[in-house]
Amino acid sequence: MQSFRATFPSVSRDLLNWFPGHMGKGMKQMQQKLKLVDCVIEVHDARIPLTGRNAEFKYTISGAKPHILVLNKRDLIDKRAEGTIIKRLQQDDYEAKHTLFTNCKSQSCSGLRKLMPLAQDLISGSDRFNRANQREFCIMIIGVPNVGKSSLINVLRNRHLNKKGASQVGAIPGVTRSVLNRIKICEDPPIYLLDTPGILEPNIADAETGLRLALVSCLQDHLVGEELIADYLLFLLNKQQNFRYVQVMGLKEPTDSIANALMESAIYLERTIRTKQLDGTEVIRPDVTMAAKFMIKSFRTGAFGKVLLDEDKIFNNR
Repeated sequence: MQSFRATFPSVSRDLLNWFPGHMGKGMKQMQQKLKLVDCVIEVHDARIPLTGRNAEFKYTISGAKPHILVLNKRDLIDKRAEGTIIKRLQQDDYEAKHTLFTNCKSQSCSGLRKLMPLAQDLISGSDRFNRANQREFCIMIIGVPNVGKSSLINVLRNRHLNKKGASQVGAIPGVTRSVLNRIKICEDPPIYLLDTPGILEPNIADAETGLRLALVSCLQDHLVGEELIADYLLFLLNKQQNFRYVQVMGLKEPTDSIANALMESAIYLERTIRTKQLDGTEVIRPDVTMAAKFMIKSFRTGAFGKVLLDEDKIFNNR
């Protein structure tokens, strides 16, 4: 029987220290706008409900305001896990009293239908301090990079005003660079949303946290390394006994070696690269970097099935 790694090899922390200047600037801008905010919606990726949430938000942004945690991209995890995820979040005393799962690709998503009524109820039941006489509601959307904040704003705007999106959406983290102008998403009562840049903690706690963030695109692939990300994905898939990658990548059987997996997959995909030898001659080799990119993309598009990256933390209570 094939045996697999029980732990993932150590990774240099230098690879995972990624806190661009615009993130620090963005946090300051968000704090400056808090006096205009009635409620905070924190968006995170449902595949990593415990991993990578920015603990700084609780102390600098959301602590004194009504808070809703939105776990987006619910279509990429098993729906049966949602109840257990909420219990686990509340057990750790995260700001998870009000948690909704959403899929911004589906207008019929139950979480999207519940979001604005819940926000209005929380705001109406709160002490709005200097905003008590304001009829309009202002909601700040926060989260780490690339979890779907701008997509959520756009789908809510389309849902309530039947207008196209007003917030830029990108496939790589860091598209929203500053706190944008207020975006109106509802007429009665007037509701405005503030989009914000994705903000990671200044120091990522450990290598596995960084790699899970990288897998769901919260960190840019090239900053961590595609082959390292693919190796960690292989480790997790084997750990969860999910061997769909064998067929998708064109492998003969499950493997614990990322080098063998990427070489075999590159040959299967007919991806090659020309390299020069020291003597000036050219050699054609399998393009393992392209194979790594293909593996990562396959995970992100659901080709390996519904994968909860935090399965160990959720179900093993670790």
